[in-house]
Amino acid sequence: MTGTPAIGVDIGGTNTRVAAVDRGNGTIIEKESFFTDPLEGAESFLTRTSEAIEKVMGQIEARPDEIGVGCPGPIDPFTGTILDPPNLAGLHQVKLKDEMERMTGMKVTVDNDANAAALAETHFGAASGEKSAVYVTVSTGVGGGITLNGRLVSGKTGNAGEIGNMIVDPGFSGEQITSSGHMGSGTLERLASGTAIGLAGKEQLGLSGKAEEVFELAGEGNSGAQAIIDRAIGYLAIATANLANTLDPDVFVFGGGVMKQKSVIPKLAELTRGCLYPSLAGTLDIRSAALGQDAGVIGAALLPTYRQMDE
Repeated sequence: MTGTPAIGVDIGGTNTRVAAVDRGNGTIIEKESFFTDPLEGAESFLTRTSEAIEKVMGQIEARPDEIGVGCPGPIDPFTGTILDPPNLAGLHQVKLKDEMERMTGMKVTVDNDANAAALAETHFGAASGEKSAVYVTVSTGVGGGITLNGRLVSGKTGNAGEIGNMIVDPGFSGEQITSSGHMGSGTLERLASGTAIGLAGKEQLGLSGKAEEVFELAGEGNSGAQAIIDRAIGYLAIATANLANTLDPDVFVFGGGVMKQKSVIPKLAELTRGCLYPSLAGTLDIRSAALGQDAGVIGAALLPTYRQMDE
């Protein structure tokens, strides 16, 4: 891969980060950030994004000619359209690729933000050197991305890797599954995300609803808080075992705020191995993400290169 820089844009519900990234080594050369404020609407957001890109490009010698954008889903990565992500109300149905290309005059590639982070961890992070990887982020929600031979596995509609939508407890709602389904209540995101842990802490322990408080209380020896955490990790283990049995990747990489808690990954590995045949359990490789908050913007800058390879 060339070391020519590309622009990465990492759109978050709160902040948007823009960076020039050396695609040869993943180094961030220059970066800017701004308050996303999606309720201000598409025109305002696109203008501020374009201004941040120009500011970054004005601070580097080589002029990039490609932009990659990581955006919360659901999106259509093939048309580059933001569909209806709940944390980007005000930007729904925006044709992001077309609008950004019109404003910047540069080629733009759009994909899910978790897919972008998966690319970054594959090439320059915890999965560097591995042929296949499954990246999972557990924070406010649960997302993921799958890479094979350094490229994203996108699927028919571009939604491969939506791990948070995996049903890990079909009976959780207390209702019989019917043709209409009850996907939301039994999904991994609903049961194991930071939001889920925080909500359980609020309902069961009278806390404010933040996952951090549950972990703090568990660290002080509170059995109720520990039970909430163990339950969430148990659901993560079910999902990880399902993925291991289905995909058999070289490595799993876990990132996000929940996974920063030191006790989580060892417990997750232990419980996941208990869900697998011994022959597969012995090969299970679960690692902590290495790039932190930079993974999204670094991976976004890699999207143009690897989408071209897919085409």
